[in-house]
Amino acid sequence: MGIDQAGLRKQAKGRITLSILSYLQGTASAAVLSGAEKNSISKSIDTLQTRLINYFPDGIVDHFQFGSSTRNTILPREMDGNSDIDYMVIFQNDGSTTQTFLNRLKRFAATRYSTSEIYQSSPTIVLELNHIKFDLVPAIQNWSGGYKIPDGNGGWVSTNPNDFNQQLTDKNKNHGSLIKPTIRLAKYWNACNGYPFESFSLEKWIIARQFGTCANQKDYLFHVFDKISPDGHSQTTKAKIERAKKIIAQVRAYEGQGMSISAETEVKKLIPE
Repeated sequence: MGIDQAGLRKQAKGRITLSILSYLQGTASAAVLSGAEKNSISKSIDTLQTRLINYFPDGIVDHFQFGSSTRNTILPREMDGNSDIDYMVIFQNDGSTTQTFLNRLKRFAATRYSTSEIYQSSPTIVLELNHIKFDLVPAIQNWSGGYKIPDGNGGWVSTNPNDFNQQLTDKNKNHGSLIKPTIRLAKYWNACNGYPFESFSLEKWIIARQFGTCANQKDYLFHVFDKISPDGHSQTTKAKIERAKKIIAQVRAYEGQGMSISAETEVKKLIPE
């Protein structure tokens, strides 16, 4: 009886795909905050809220957490040293400049967190605690119901963080809950490569993609890199994108040849252990 070589190659490729898929799924799961981290962050937020209320008894309208930590796309600090909690503080609009509002937040942080590192990273005030970093964002209410935050150039830009959260929730639901883990994997790659992309911009770009016939975590992640164009970026960023594309091309080549160990080794160059 002859050996069905094509069938054997197909079986081998299937085993490789499952192995790589398992690795990517496991890494995406590890890229979620642990219960202890969530608890620690929650306590820090409670403290921040109390101190804001006491320091600004009349000057603020509202304050709340937003950003990746509310979308479940924030990475643990061991995977992303720049992981932070975005926290918006809505001031009464007294006509002050954006820098005036930033200065108010900086004085608050310096007064209530005197032993912590505090600095302005336009357009936010960064408050670094031992276990987490806060990005404090001043805002005023927009006539349309949203908010205005500093644009980094002395002016204001309109925003409504809840709108994007809902877009991501809907996209994730419509794609079998594979969008959020894809974002976490892409953000991990971004962190490992020196942040060639701004984190929020990367999230927005990913949810705007059409994923067509993608069926699993590997398909979704590889599709992201297939669609990222190296054109229009700095030489450094371009080199990092091209390296990612070459790694994926090599993984696919090894899969086609039934080279299991080589394929697994190669994918870990893209998404490290």
